[in-house]
Amino acid sequence: MLLVVQIFAALAGLVHVYIWVMETLRFGDPKIHKGVFKTETADVPAVRPWAANQGWYNLFLAVGALLGTALVRAEPAVGWTLIVTACGSMVLAALVLVATDRSMLASAAKQGLLPLLALVSALGQTL
Repeated sequence: MLLVVQIFAALAGLVHVYIWVMETLRFGDPKIHKGVFKTETADVPAVRPWAANQGWYNLFLAVGALLGTALVRAEPAVGWTLIVTACGSMVLAALVLVATDRSMLASAAKQGLLPLLALVSALGQTL
């Protein structure tokens, strides 16, 4: 079952790396700011700093999940702490997103499902 946790946590981390790319490196692309984040092109200069800041948060969560996945077998206490903290934060952020804007349900599911599955799978493990 630990392998399942590792797979879900790693996939959650990779999704959050992709979110970082969209929020920091590709935010100026209309397919991203308009299509994904529903931001008008005229508003991009004002919104870009916020999006980049959020992107870095997502990258740091990704690093936690990926590092935890890599360390959980060799250093269980460190690995579990990183997995639970990173994935728990991802799930909570997804809940906040949908709680503040119900139209963001699909986005919240994309960012929250894999870390939720990692946490649920972890319940069968000795933490």
